[in-house]
Amino acid sequence: MALHTNLAIYKVAYDLFKEVTDITRNMPRDFKLSLGGRIRDEALTIVTLIFRANVAQGTEKVPHLSALLEHVQVVELLLRLSRDMRFISTKQYASAIQFTDSAGKQANGWRRHSASSPVA
Repeated sequence: MALHTNLAIYKVAYDLFKEVTDITRNMPRDFKLSLGGRIRDEALTIVTLIFRANVAQGTEKVPHLSALLEHVQVVELLLRLSRDMRFISTKQYASAIQFTDSAGKQANGWRRHSASSPVA
């Protein structure tokens, strides 16, 4: 088992967390804590689920990875709403979505591999 901080998916998720923290800093005051806080919380949950999946054995990783994928979709939804409401720019949205796409693809691959591997 590799350290979770050395995993490519962890690095992408951490970059997503940094990006959304920066993006939400400039949201309108009315939405900074509610919508912005929710986006940051979801991104932090993604990082946490990567750690949990990494320490789990075999097929026990699958529930953590499935939850991770759900949280990625929630972040994407909240970012899209933020862009549609013009709380963030299209450029900021595109930058953050690159991280969610990468994390989602890696999590899907990891989940498929874990689902087919025996418990060690």
